[in-house]
Amino acid sequence: MNPKHFSTINNRRYVHLKVTDLTRSMDFYVGLLGFKVSLAYEEGTAAYLSAGSHHYLLGLATWFAQHLPQFESQGTDIFHSLIQYPTRKTLAQTYHNMVKAAYPISQAIDLGVSENIYLKDPDNHSIELCWDRPKEDWPKKPNGAPDMSTKPLNLTSLLAALAP
Repeated sequence: MNPKHFSTINNRRYVHLKVTDLTRSMDFYVGLLGFKVSLAYEEGTAAYLSAGSHHYLLGLATWFAQHLPQFESQGTDIFHSLIQYPTRKTLAQTYHNMVKAAYPISQAIDLGVSENIYLKDPDNHSIELCWDRPKEDWPKKPNGAPDMSTKPLNLTSLLAALAP
């Protein structure tokens, strides 16, 4: 991903990712992570995905991978893309999908203010899946500031959020 392909629309960020196999990427982003197809064109070449009612938040395109050389030394110029889920249950459902598909994660961290799962997509883009706790549930320091920690995320507890 190139930073110039990272923009803001109506205070929402969107990103375009270079992918090598659109079907494989759609299986990942739609099937596992829960995005919806909002616009697809040039079959097998590009798709635009949304979450909720927004026009689109994620563009996937193969033409860059097909027509431009890959220079590994250039990198992506970003650390990772963040996908923020609206509720703990929606993050839990995504994690459940990943467990069922035996999709590997890199790390799962509880920051006190949020729960975060890190992984790589099929094209090796770094992805962070996150749910922010309500501010009233954030742990606080004696001075009232958020007390962020770095603890392993209890994935069993996360999956329990799916229970009725």
